[in-house]
Amino acid sequence: MSAEPQRFAFVTGVRPEKREEYLELHRAVWPAVEAKLTECNIRNYSIFIVGDTLFAYYEYIGDDHEADQRRIAADPVSQEWWTHTDPCNIPLGGDRDTRSPWQQLDEIWHLP
Repeated sequence: MSAEPQRFAFVTGVRPEKREEYLELHRAVWPAVEAKLTECNIRNYSIFIVGDTLFAYYEYIGDDHEADQRRIAADPVSQEWWTHTDPCNIPLGGDRDTRSPWQQLDEIWHLP
C-alpha cells in the first residue's frame, strides 16, 4: 500500500436524453462493481454532476495503479456495468484515451 493516496480526477459529458438513466444507475451501483473497485485499492470514489458534465474523483491506495486498472477492466461484472453506463456518456474535447469516454484531468493544485 502507498503511504499517501494518489488522487485521480476525470470528466465526461452525459447525454441529455440519458441523464436520468445514468443517475438511476448510480442510485444503486451494483455491489460487485463496488467490491471490485475496493479490491483494487480505490477509495473515496465520488461522481459529481453539473448540467450535463460529470466529474469523478477517487483516491488510490495501492502500489500499482496500472495493474489494478487492468484487473478492473478484465472483470466481467465491471464490463457489463459499462455496457449500461458508457452509452450515457459523451467524451469531452482534448487529448484522451479513446477506450473510455472519461478524460483524466491533471492536478494543478492540492491543499493537504
